[in-house]
Amino acid sequence: MTVSTAKLPVIDLSSPDRLSTANSIRQACVDYGFFYLANHGVEEELVKRAFEESRKFFSLPLDEKMKLPRKEHRGYTPLYAENLNPDSSSKGDSKESFYVGPVRGSGNKAELNQWPSPEALPSWRSTMESYHDKVMSAGRRLISLIALALNLDEDYFDKVGAMNEPDAFLRLIHYPGELGSSDEELIYGASAHSDYGMTTLLITDGVPGLQACVCREKSREPRVWEDVPHVNGCFIVNIGDMMERWTNCLFRSTLHRVMPTGQERYSMAFFLDPNPDCIVQCLDSCCSESWPPRFPAIRSWDYLAERFRLTYG
Repeated sequence: MTVSTAKLPVIDLSSPDRLSTANSIRQACVDYGFFYLANHGVEEELVKRAFEESRKFFSLPLDEKMKLPRKEHRGYTPLYAENLNPDSSSKGDSKESFYVGPVRGSGNKAELNQWPSPEALPSWRSTMESYHDKVMSAGRRLISLIALALNLDEDYFDKVGAMNEPDAFLRLIHYPGELGSSDEELIYGASAHSDYGMTTLLITDGVPGLQACVCREKSREPRVWEDVPHVNGCFIVNIGDMMERWTNCLFRSTLHRVMPTGQERYSMAFFLDPNPDCIVQCLDSCCSESWPPRFPAIRSWDYLAERFRLTYG
């Protein structure tokens, strides 16, 4: 079956016309829930080094990787350990991943991170910390524009505590690219899902596979999928369920998936989520008498913890 290519807008994060940029973001989030982010300030050389270090880690023997099993949402997750679509009959998603949590902040947040042995991968930790810092900086700039896009003060998400030591997780992902051995065997790199949090900044190695569902309603059948190709120098940004909830469904949290192509694939997803204690409630600017709040207020971590429980068991 032929799949068309999504025609997503490109947002220039460096544009001095912030109001025009915010309006473009608003339109993209209402229409697609996806857009490309250009001129974001994360150097191409750093992206290249992060991908190189990611490949080095995933090429280690499994027993070495399993010395860093995922706990506190940090560390290694092996193949098939996750099924993002519980309705799917697949044996699990054909990917392995490694989570790096916040690398700065008070308390022991940064200390919860797990790191490969410096003897085996001497540049790994410093590279990932640098990459996390840089994408976090771009994410903060983006969130201020999203606030403007919602007719709020640009520091709104700071004022409500969302960006006070936010839960920002970097996920390194390796897809072996395996194909099913028969037409009946369902293999997904990542089964159909929407992201849970505020927003995601994704970059890939250029190998195709990412698809987004053009249907606004997640439950609508049949689903119509479009390819989301890599664009050099750009992040692929998508809105998460928590931001959809915050905006009372004005902004779309779009279903997406990764299909196997027979090619090995690497990506790095940066999940920018609020401070765990932040209260998420429908924004007044997104509600009216004819469109009342659709969700009760909820603490960010309570919401995310339940979503993680359903994914990982």
